[in-house]
Amino acid sequence: FLLRAPAATVAEPESGSTTEVSDSDEEDEAEAEEGAPAVALPVDPAPPTGPHLSASTQHPQPQDLVSASIQSSHSEEGEGDTCTICFESWTTAGEHRLSALRCGHLFGYTCIQRWLKAQGTAAKCPQCNKKAKRSDIVLLYAPKLRALDNSEQESLKKSLEREQSLRIKAELESAKCKLQLQTVNSQYGQVQQELALMAQAGRGSFPSSSSLSSSSSPPSGRPRSSYSFYKAVLVSQAGGCRVLSYCEPLSCLLASQPSPQATLVPGCGVKKVSVVNMKASQYVPIHSKQIRGLSFNRQNDSLLLSAALDNTIKLTSLLTNTVVQTYNTGKPVWSCCWCLDNSNYVYAGLSNGSVLVYDTRDTSTHVQELEPLRSRCPVASLCYVPRAASSSFPCGGLIAGSLEGGCFWEQVSETAYRPHVLPLETAGCTDIQVEAESRHCLVTYRPGRSNPSLRCVLMALNRTPQQDSSQLPSCSCSPVQTFSAGSSCKLLTKNAVFRSPDGGGTLVCAGDEASNSTMVWDAGSGSLLQKLPADLPVLDISPFSVNGDHFLASLTEKMLKLYRWE
Repeated sequence: FLLRAPAATVAEPESGSTTEVSDSDEEDEAEAEEGAPAVALPVDPAPPTGPHLSASTQHPQPQDLVSASIQSSHSEEGEGDTCTICFESWTTAGEHRLSALRCGHLFGYTCIQRWLKAQGTAAKCPQCNKKAKRSDIVLLYAPKLRALDNSEQESLKKSLEREQSLRIKAELESAKCKLQLQTVNSQYGQVQQELALMAQAGRGSFPSSSSLSSSSSPPSGRPRSSYSFYKAVLVSQAGGCRVLSYCEPLSCLLASQPSPQATLVPGCGVKKVSVVNMKASQYVPIHSKQIRGLSFNRQNDSLLLSAALDNTIKLTSLLTNTVVQTYNTGKPVWSCCWCLDNSNYVYAGLSNGSVLVYDTRDTSTHVQELEPLRSRCPVASLCYVPRAASSSFPCGGLIAGSLEGGCFWEQVSETAYRPHVLPLETAGCTDIQVEAESRHCLVTYRPGRSNPSLRCVLMALNRTPQQDSSQLPSCSCSPVQTFSAGSSCKLLTKNAVFRSPDGGGTLVCAGDEASNSTMVWDAGSGSLLQKLPADLPVLDISPFSVNGDHFLASLTEKMLKLYRWE
């Protein structure tokens, strides 16, 4: 052992070694600190000589001990629990307790103290050869110390992060390409239809190049097919209309409005507008205050869900024009929607940021409350994303949007929801709408200091796959296209994103308060297709189809304007 090197030097002073045991007060003090067991190393006054002295009993020179200790330390450094001087396990107490030098290397306390004492003023660390002294020794209070080599783990983490960023970038490119492909397919189908019509009209004769060019290319600044004004319907002479919805089983539009006979029937309700003859028909009273949300389910049972500022949501049968169920929320309700995976559940977005879950089979109260993760701004929009066999976003759940951002509540089971905060801007979000088939959502931002115009951002919903059992998959969204409108946005206009009536591509529609119009964009190219004028600011937009014809309805405070796709 290295601890015998000073004793060997005392026994053989003629060996030429410069290491000697000093009788100074400093060494006496150091020996007192080491304790009796540390200094009780016997020194033979007459070391054995002659043929009985074998090579195994000879004391090695200090240089050989240093070399041997360093070589052994390299072979044993993976152990993490042995002293690199004596190769014995260090202890948590006593003379051989764990200690360290300033350079950070670990040794047994008695071993490193004797090492530094033996080397005197030229003492160095046995492992890195940095200057050291006995006052540098620090006791470590660790019951068990073992350093794990995680360099490979860190390298794998960095590689995983790079792969994830590349995957997200590829998904964004894929979403853009899908939108462009839808646009190209739509244009290709239109050209084929026009060629077939021209061939029938010419009885098989191929048209001239000039007629083909004029028929296949759209007019300047206008697409080949577009919305044209069809009819305007007066809904409320006094104004006060707010939201719009379409009931497919009854082929009628529903627009919220104050009661036309406030003295006889106070409150608010909905006005039915038949899309068969495009005339307003009957007013149905429902709430006592302004209605902020209308929604239908997929059951085609003509059951209307409505939310209002009178602290209630109600279910109304449009077959009998009567309220069949009322739920008291305790707070003003700003939005509502149905669960498209299970028609027994409905949602209500409150003014305090919470979302209440109701079971229509339970007529007493809500069955669950989804509390906000951030601020308690009113839930201005609620949209349900149904489950789909999609590789990028297969899960279903609820998207709740407020002025401070959005949150996706993934429906894990019938009664369990997992929140995912969407990476939206922290202020100015007025509306979130969903196109369920292509798994896209449209987020509307009001003008601000950094962006002086109204912006509609089309975002692709995506889901990060589960990496390990401890980390759950996360849901998020990525911007695909941005559409800009005017510089005014005082009202919480509800916009729309839907498939093009041609069957290919996606259209984005938004109300522009600055020009009192409805703007129509192509989602694939981002180009503005149309600007449909209105007399007042547009508050809500709803596409629908009747008997093979496609329409777009825009609601203002008083009027309902209808446009037909031609």
